Amino acid sequence: MSNRVVRALTIGFTLVAFAGCDAEGEENLVEVRSAPDMGMVDGSWIVVFKDGTHASARAREIATQQQIAVGHTYEHALQGFSFRGSEQAAARIAALPDVDYVEPDQIATIVGKPGGVGGGGGGGGGQVVPWGVARVNGGVDCTGKTAWVIDSGVDLDHPDLIVDADRSVAYISGGKNTPDDGNGHGTHVAGTIAAVDNSTGVIGVCAGATVVAVRVLGNSGSGSYSDVIAGVDYVAANGNNGDVANMSLGGPVSTALDDAVKAAAATGVKFALAAGNESDHANNHSPARANGNNIYTVSAYDINDTWAYFSNYGM
Repeated sequence: MSNRVVRALTIGFTLVAFAGCDAEGEENLVEVRSAPDMGMVDGSWIVVFKDGTHASARAREIATQQQIAVGHTYEHALQGFSFRGSEQAAARIAALPDVDYVEPDQIATIVGKPGGVGGGGGGGGGQVVPWGVARVNGGVDCTGKTAWVIDSGVDLDHPDLIVDADRSVAYISGGKNTPDDGNGHGTHVAGTIAAVDNSTGVIGVCAGATVVAVRVLGNSGSGSYSDVIAGVDYVAANGNNGDVANMSLGGPVSTALDDAVKAAAATGVKFALAAGNESDHANNHSPARANGNNIYTVSAYDINDTWAYFSNYGM
């Protein structure tokens, strides 16, 4: 089975969570893994080293040799780095003996129900139990548990969420480097996961869990895979066995992103991945196609217990 897709009854993707320099130039262009042009981040690349390479030191050496600007350095989920430069530079780096592969950076976007992403988890008029939460017998007390929300950020002061602002981070290349949500999607997801069982707003699937915002998408709801991998790398370094990381985002196929998720999940953090909403096979999208222990790719059912028409699928 190339990709497990867990059929879900809610957009909360945590239903199972708390029970988841060579200079040969043009001739080496074949070493650079391809990606769909329309989804690429122009002039941005992701380098993954072979096992046993110390990413931080080696990235500095390569940057000096190749005269490139290093973006993120990955040292936990991957050994590698991102950089801005030409395709020729990418080809030269790909030919180095300690480099496993180089791939173009690509665009990641939020996975929200067609028609809008919704708001956050608050509001007046008493507490509401969303139908999807009720359908899966959610609302259990998850005090003391931790959910890492790799998304557009989280409203750090939301009254219906317990947010660990000290551990919350942002990896936004060229943007405002704050974990506070500028889009709304990440806060909505956090509410579905962990909204507190109190007298206001909604109640989450795992009510009262501590939320850590890992912001990798900008206010528009989009970002780069190089930033997303930085977020996954952070979770791999700081998450604990039994924590959950939620990724309601995705885009084109990326070996680097898939490898990062699989390695982070191997630390014991359970990853809940959105299958996507393109009515397509999940194996055509990352990180949805990532498959391994502690990884759960989640599709959607509607309020009538019928497969949602927009949901991606897989076997």
